[in-house]
Amino acid sequence: MVNIVSVAHRLVAHEIGTASNMKIHEYQAKEILRQYGVPTPRGSVCFSVDEAIAVAQQLGGPVWVVKAQIHAGGRGQGGGVKVVNSVQDVGTYAGEILGMQLVTHQTNANGQLVRRLLIEEGVQIAKEYYVGMIIDRSKQRVVLMASSEGGMEIEAVAAHTPEKFARSG
Repeated sequence: MVNIVSVAHRLVAHEIGTASNMKIHEYQAKEILRQYGVPTPRGSVCFSVDEAIAVAQQLGGPVWVVKAQIHAGGRGQGGGVKVVNSVQDVGTYAGEILGMQLVTHQTNANGQLVRRLLIEEGVQIAKEYYVGMIIDRSKQRVVLMASSEGGMEIEAVAAHTPEKFARSG
């Protein structure tokens, strides 16, 4: 079993350092996590429909996830994440999502332009957890937050049941 807190602290020290305005995409975060032995679904970043189809074919399997890569949460609720059951659907949704202005609760009204996708294998999710690192500017350090209540509505969990969150520092 991987000690995620230990991994997070090593990541902050090694990969992130003291960067005050660092933003990474999901696919980049997963690459870093894999370097530290954290299991993640197989997948690859794509910049075109043809690349998305090729990745889905290479991954094989009956289910894929097409994910917009922007610097904002709520991508699924904004239409930027699709679970699909055919390579043809990977291409269809890749074509719809690439180039769209994705508006989420974390973007402004104009949204963000989707320039890249993450195509991943579909996996059975037994339990979702949330682990995040934020910069506490008042203390000038990175704070690790974790919850056993992961998933798409993590902000609602934080707002309505803050006791379900653990926080370092």
